[in-house]
Order: sequence, then structure tokens, then C-alpha cells
Amino acid sequence: MEKKTLNVQGMSCGHCKMAVEGALKKLDGVTAAEVNLEAGKVDVTFDETKVNVAAMKEAVEEQGYDVQE
Repeated sequence: MEKKTLNVQGMSCGHCKMAVEGALKKLDGVTAAEVNLEAGKVDVTFDETKVNVAAMKEAVEEQGYDVQE
């Protein structure tokens, strides 16, 4: 398992947290996603043989948030 922290702009509430975590957890290979609203970060645990960072970034951006590298 691999861990990655994504910097996500625009999250401000519980709905934002649920939308981002939900989108990431739907991806095959993502086992955990935890949003820290105050820090604007998402810690993701995933299987690198099933999903990559680009797919995770796209899933978050589809929810309307910006992912910073």
C-alpha cells in the first residue's frame, strides 16, 4: 500500500469533506481517504497497482475542487 497527501483547494465544510472522500473511495484500489479541512489536505491510502495519482486528482477535480501539486 502507498500513501499520498493531496493538497486540495476550496474545501470548507462537511459536505466538501464527504464529496472528496466519497469520490476517492469509489476508485478501485483506494482503501482510505481522510480530509483535513483546516489544512486543505487529503491523506489517501491506495494500491499503486490499481490506481494512480492522476486518477485520484481527476476524481477530486470532478467534484469541483482544485488539486495542487
